[in-house]
Amino acid sequence: MTRPEAFDDIYARACERKGGEQHLESLLPQTLSSDEIMQYSDAELLSAMSMQVFQSGFVWKVVEAKWPAYEKAFFDFDPNKVLLLSPEQLQARAADPQLIRHLAKTQAIYDNAIMIRDIMQDHGSLARYIALWPVEEITGLWLALKRQGGRLGGNTGPYFLRRIGKDTFLLTEDIKGYLLAHKLVDAGFTSKTGLAQVQAVFNHWQQASGRSMAEISRIIACSVGDNRL
Repeated sequence: MTRPEAFDDIYARACERKGGEQHLESLLPQTLSSDEIMQYSDAELLSAMSMQVFQSGFVWKVVEAKWPAYEKAFFDFDPNKVLLLSPEQLQARAADPQLIRHLAKTQAIYDNAIMIRDIMQDHGSLARYIALWPVEEITGLWLALKRQGGRLGGNTGPYFLRRIGKDTFLLTEDIKGYLLAHKLVDAGFTSKTGLAQVQAVFNHWQQASGRSMAEISRIIACSVGDNRL
């Protein structure tokens, strides 16, 4: 592997590609503090998590339009009430034309309610668990969500974290292409070794720039590829 490119050079290239510093800065994502993330209820997080699961590989606007019906069908995503649903009731919801007919993703709502219950018992709440997870080890949180939850692997878990304001980078195609082109990763992006390599690179840029992981991620994406942010 090679030494990471200087972040100042990446930033300058992103500014040039996106019409200047002011416009680039307007494209950068916002994150929340740990205290702010702790204010989420478990129901709010189950709703956000479930929406991200359904949006993965599907038209986002369709999911958003149907979400009020999901809130009604799943008791405003109160985990304790969701866990009262029987397999037959879950199957009925997966066949409901007002919702999205996808049994595996519907089952993931129930499975993630179990995860939230288990994390609550050990850590007080899912919000606290997420808020206190160190950003310099954020890929560990990705793996924990994938291991403990339902359908939270790949980019779904990271996108959920980004949705709720947790500071994280993303492994979009532009970013993976950059890392490979610069020989910063020599293992698969879904492997523990590959994720550790990516984490180390982003930690290096974070220390050099003082920026959030989310900002660094977007700046990298803007500096390469054919994105149209």
